[in-house]
Amino acid sequence: MNRASGILMHITSLPQEEGIGTFGKKAYEFADFLKASDQMYWQILPLGPVGYGNSPYQAFSAFAGNPYMIDLQKLVEDGLLSKNEDLCLDKNRNDSNKVDFETVIPLKLKLLHKAYEASKENEALKDAINQFKEENASWLADYSLFMAVKAEFNEVGWQEWDKDIKCRKKEVLEAYQIKLQDTIEFWNFIQYEFFKQWYELKKYVNDLGIKIIGDIPIYVSADSSDTWAQPELFKLDKECQPITVAGCPPDAFTEDGQLWGNPIYDWEYLEKTNYKWWVERMKQNAKLYDMIRIDHFRGFESFWEVPFGEETAKNGMWTKGPGFKLFDAINKELGDVAIIAEDLGFITDEVIELREKTGYPGMKILEFAFDPKGDSEYLPHNCNQKSVAYLGTHDNETIVGWMNNPINKKALGFAKKYLRLTKKEGYAWGFLRGLWAAPSELAIAQMQDILGLDNEARMNIPSTVGDNWNWKMREDALTEDISKKLKRLTKIYGRKVEKNAKTITKK
Repeated sequence: MNRASGILMHITSLPQEEGIGTFGKKAYEFADFLKASDQMYWQILPLGPVGYGNSPYQAFSAFAGNPYMIDLQKLVEDGLLSKNEDLCLDKNRNDSNKVDFETVIPLKLKLLHKAYEASKENEALKDAINQFKEENASWLADYSLFMAVKAEFNEVGWQEWDKDIKCRKKEVLEAYQIKLQDTIEFWNFIQYEFFKQWYELKKYVNDLGIKIIGDIPIYVSADSSDTWAQPELFKLDKECQPITVAGCPPDAFTEDGQLWGNPIYDWEYLEKTNYKWWVERMKQNAKLYDMIRIDHFRGFESFWEVPFGEETAKNGMWTKGPGFKLFDAINKELGDVAIIAEDLGFITDEVIELREKTGYPGMKILEFAFDPKGDSEYLPHNCNQKSVAYLGTHDNETIVGWMNNPINKKALGFAKKYLRLTKKEGYAWGFLRGLWAAPSELAIAQMQDILGLDNEARMNIPSTVGDNWNWKMREDALTEDISKKLKRLTKIYGRKVEKNAKTITKK
């Protein structure tokens, strides 16, 4: 990495007219904002198709894309929807700072189905989709069948399906493939459009000289095409239920720990396959992104597994993970992949040793830095050069929310002294200044923190289900003044990367 900086801003948080952020006009405008502000990186959250709770970390597939990020206006331009179509799915909420998933999803699916019906009349498009199906056969066929059968069973988890289809009996699979052929082709169409639009956006962003940092969860959802199609990869019993599930042990923040519920990998089996599934997953993500942040990196050294059925994560235990063998297999197959190791949580010497052996930069969180004792490894002057510094992540309070939280009163007092915060500069900008000044080669701030928003804009509260993942930026949020201030900070602290970008036509 060169010394640089960037912004964490998820696609669904863009203020698109459809009521949810997409790969449309606002995404291109955000890329232009990054360029104007001298930012070299755009970090996003996972792009997978979200399930219950709308969490991008609980997707129906480790390979597929989120249909709700498809831009409907582009489908109009391609002749798949009418110009008179009501593309503003939620007009009354366009100025809201929340995505109303319950309203947006069914309305958007309805229009995507309409676009699919129109696609049947386009021979060139059908040929392109068929080629896409061939190129992605290793995961697409299972995913599209999974989604079609899931609809047939009223969207319940696959462990609740009839036993013969749950256990993938050959003759039953073939029967469902015939019965649900049209629905399967709908999901193939959706994935074609998703990747087509994503790669168009990625090219635009890259041509501006900006790199995209993607994010992949260490685990997959229990209710996913991955666990259904390849149960041998996971610790499941004869009834296809997890034997143990993932989580985190109790700590200072969570008395009961965090019970995520994801099935645990059968790492012994995966090793026998030379980690083929993980290699394919990394290969896919290396195409999608320029750099990959791997969530919960410490789980590759040792992971916390909890017996299935427990109500909390208290009664779990540490189990050894694959360690360097996994990353050695990835490197041998794919060469050097740019990876950020999310090395947060309960970190031991063994985790640090693994991270250093891989050569991946770890993460430093400024919100964790201001223990009044003054000895935190996250203080800017303690950050090593080979690291990525953040104000906070999607799991943290916004920096304004952190300052307003009474529990952080002493820490805030220390931060004011350490960073020389003043009301004139603005406390949030003072924190950003401290982050940009850190030795870390890369510094990333959430868009919410650059805008100075409080915890109403927080993306996620771990171990809760409900009001998460739905923050949406307001239409008028990206001002020239903010861009200039960000550009000035970036220049002062040597994070402007002098790089010739291609001249491109605005979308």
